[in-house]
Amino acid sequence: MALDIISTILKNSNYKLTQFDSDKIKALEKRIIEKNTKYFVTCLIRKKEIRLTPEEIVRQLYLDKLITEYGYDQEQFDVQSEVTMGSSGKRADIVIYEKERPSQAYIIVELKSPANPTAKEGKKQLESYCKFSGASIGVWTDGHEAEYYFKQENPKTKTTYLEKLSYLPRADQTLSEVLNVRYTIKQLMQNDKLKDRTLKDIILEFEDIVLANSGVDSFEEIFKLLFTKLYDEFSSGADADNIEALIQNDINLDDIKDKKFRQLEFRNTGTETEAFKRISDLFASAQNEWNGIFEPGTKFKLSHNHLKTCVSYLQDIKLFNSNLEVVDDAFEYLVNKEQKGEKGQYFTPRYVIDMCVRMLNPKENETMIDTAAGSCGFPMHTTMYVWGKINPNKPNLFTNSSRSKKETDYVKNKIFAIDFDERSVRIGRTLNIIAGDGHSNVLKLNTLDYTRWEESTRDRAWLGIYNEGYTRLEELRQKEGSNKTFRFDLLMANPPFAGDITDDVIISTHDIAKKPDGKKVSKIGRDILFIERNLEFLKPGGRMAIVLPQGRFNNSSDKNIRNFIAEHCRILAVVGLHGNVFKPHTGTKTSVLFVQKWDAKLCPKKDDYPIFFATMQEPSKDTSGDKIYEPFNDKHGHPIVKHDLFNHDGLTKDGIAEAFIEFAKKENLSFF
Repeated sequence: MALDIISTILKNSNYKLTQFDSDKIKALEKRIIEKNTKYFVTCLIRKKEIRLTPEEIVRQLYLDKLITEYGYDQEQFDVQSEVTMGSSGKRADIVIYEKERPSQAYIIVELKSPANPTAKEGKKQLESYCKFSGASIGVWTDGHEAEYYFKQENPKTKTTYLEKLSYLPRADQTLSEVLNVRYTIKQLMQNDKLKDRTLKDIILEFEDIVLANSGVDSFEEIFKLLFTKLYDEFSSGADADNIEALIQNDINLDDIKDKKFRQLEFRNTGTETEAFKRISDLFASAQNEWNGIFEPGTKFKLSHNHLKTCVSYLQDIKLFNSNLEVVDDAFEYLVNKEQKGEKGQYFTPRYVIDMCVRMLNPKENETMIDTAAGSCGFPMHTTMYVWGKINPNKPNLFTNSSRSKKETDYVKNKIFAIDFDERSVRIGRTLNIIAGDGHSNVLKLNTLDYTRWEESTRDRAWLGIYNEGYTRLEELRQKEGSNKTFRFDLLMANPPFAGDITDDVIISTHDIAKKPDGKKVSKIGRDILFIERNLEFLKPGGRMAIVLPQGRFNNSSDKNIRNFIAEHCRILAVVGLHGNVFKPHTGTKTSVLFVQKWDAKLCPKKDDYPIFFATMQEPSKDTSGDKIYEPFNDKHGHPIVKHDLFNHDGLTKDGIAEAFIEFAKKENLSFF
């Protein structure tokens, strides 16, 4: 009954209680008193009956948390305590006073209203409270998440400001102990802020607060920060592998000794000058280890203050995880949105990529390419899938522990990626470097404009970065000296599908651009040319997954395109994606086309054969483009997007991929 009362009170408030254990909520339920259809609870601090409101529910639960979990004495608390700010005063939701100086505020807690949830305003309110009360620590929470800050003072301007605090000190800890604690990958795993928020949200927050008026290129500076943080975590990868292995054996994180672990350097500790030097030196080491991403000698352009503040936002998130979704949303946001939007080029959600990989079932001896690679999702997940078959005991995708020769040979010789956008290529190369040194096969080229590739190969700067991978690509050409046709086993791509190609040189090289009378059209959709171009990359019997606008399957005017596809390959499957999949960028309805090129042995030509059709029912995102998650996490503690494309290794019901695999085996398709 009490649970129903709490749910009723919270119903229209947007407050959530996910931050609190169910035992704490049940304890509060038992304290509820009903009077004249209104509900009250005896406050833990005020010792009198207080009417229950959504805010009061969160206050009582957080008070309980501070007392029972953090160990603060009830005598140290005050509730709705007035803080005098100049000629006026405001009431702080919760105040904890120092034990030795009972009149001195130590921690101020602000209960953030979900109706006004911006971190900027919540932090501003806390800054005022801490400034005028002298409190050292500020906390704001809405019951779903909590942010911790400690007060700093700029010695030059004498202004007070707040910096992020990794976690709230317990009653038996001092602030100095928390600030100077030896921080390793263990603590990062314990305090990972991405358990409650997305990396994109965090970047949007500090970009708005810090970078908006800094006069720097946001993409470049944030990319440098993420690059540096990835390197810091990568340098502790062996520690992470050891911890992960212990966790797999049911060892609690708190019981794992961390003295032998490397101390993380991507922290905002010390003065601005100290922090700037430490992070800059770390960035230089990352560039030295992972070359070819930045121009030699590239440095941060952020001021010392801005860099230290940005680090404070990023230091408590863990980028290295068993999937790529952590960094994917951030990179998608960082790549110039207008440029991507004009060309209809959007990063493919990882769950769509995983479905395609499972359905095409790549093998260790097969070559694979993505001709519109973006951040290299298809190549990365193909690598992960095949590595899983080669070495099923690897706990993480991202690790610096040694790879077997089979694993490294595979990624260096079998996996390729092409994109014409430099920023996307740099992101893709970064992720491939980290995953297993596959970066040398990520190339900046225009897939459709292959007759002019030689212009790039004559550029010494281009060759300095891409020559190794381009030489390997040349070895897969069907005809020496020609970049028209290749011998790839698999191709997976989500090509740009907005805008027309009007370049006569490009149009003249594609048969699909011919009219019925044999003449060339003056313009043609970019995605149409990609259909033909991609098939030219495949050897006979090769197979492809390509994301296309739904209209290509339905429009009567596109009948010639469908005939072209049927003439050159067997249509294996068409999977209709939900209209929310590519939101918030576009609501264009898309489908994934799966085909296999005709081949006398692997795929003998037929006039009549069954085709697998399926339509995605679960939207995976809401109408605003925010992902919808399952109520449980995967084995690594990561949220699972709710969809019906595949079964998450048995964690959810069988989906479209499992149904196709059953179909493929029944049809005796060559790759199953």
